[in-house]
Amino acid sequence: MKKLINDPADVVSETLDGFGAAHADVVAVHHDPDYVTRAGGATTGKVGLVSGGGSGHEPLHAGFVGVGMLDAAVPGAVFTSPTPDQIFPAYQAADGGAGVLAIVKNYTGDVLNFETAGELAEAEDLTVRTVVVNDDVAVEDSLYTAGRRGVAGTVAVEKIAGAAAERGDDLDAVEAVAKKVVANVRSMGVALTACTVPHAGKPSFDLPEDEIEIGIGIHGEPGRRRIPLAGADEITELLLTPVADDLGLSSGEDVLLFVNGMGGTPASELYIVYRQARSLLEARGVRVTRSLVGNYVTSLEMQGASVTVLRLDDELTTLWDAPVHTTALRW
Repeated sequence: MKKLINDPADVVSETLDGFGAAHADVVAVHHDPDYVTRAGGATTGKVGLVSGGGSGHEPLHAGFVGVGMLDAAVPGAVFTSPTPDQIFPAYQAADGGAGVLAIVKNYTGDVLNFETAGELAEAEDLTVRTVVVNDDVAVEDSLYTAGRRGVAGTVAVEKIAGAAAERGDDLDAVEAVAKKVVANVRSMGVALTACTVPHAGKPSFDLPEDEIEIGIGIHGEPGRRRIPLAGADEITELLLTPVADDLGLSSGEDVLLFVNGMGGTPASELYIVYRQARSLLEARGVRVTRSLVGNYVTSLEMQGASVTVLRLDDELTTLWDAPVHTTALRW
């Protein structure tokens, strides 16, 4: 294992220290327990947005803390859910008096721990609502979930719900628009190589040089099937087709097309995937009116990509376009 780390046990805390020092104008890092907030703290009268999950998916979630997105993020150990004692103070820090919305990816540990933290918050008269993201069409049940996994579509939920909160929508409205995004976003990924979790010291699964895994999860969970390595266009079609079919896209609809890298794939390859995915959507009569390409929900150094499609309407487009200023996403 070759990694730019010191002690594997210190990876998360040292990452947070570097992240906080590099971006002190945007975020504040807290330890014992670990969580990240906006540098200026909670905004009075605004709904607070909190998300989190295992580390190793950077910039998710701490990279999306800032104006127009999250108020706080809670990083667990690598590929491990954050604990309730981390999440609860993040809820408190994000509370501006208008309640808090938690955006949780559908992994059993995440759901249970955020739920427990919510109960602690309610005992302190802090209103917390939860929206669970389950955009992965690859599998119904996996190693870590009951039902579909939450993957790259989480970025769209956080961005759009964050914009709604930033403009002053109340908790009911922010929760409703987050659920609207969840209902209209789907994703599917592919792995070309496995990743290596620092404390494990070896690849998380065995994938021969001449095979790829279609439908992989962001922790290296098994996908739909393994197939021989193929060209980018063929692989992209295997990802895009089930996403579009599951959404039931019709000719004339507008969408956001998001091609996400898993951490080890060059931008040049991601744009080759985007090129084909867009072509396939346009062949269906679907208009790609918004795009995002890059490494936003990673799996350490895994080589691979995911394709996410979000059905857009005027409301979602306006909220997607709203100003955002985080370390990983800004316009």
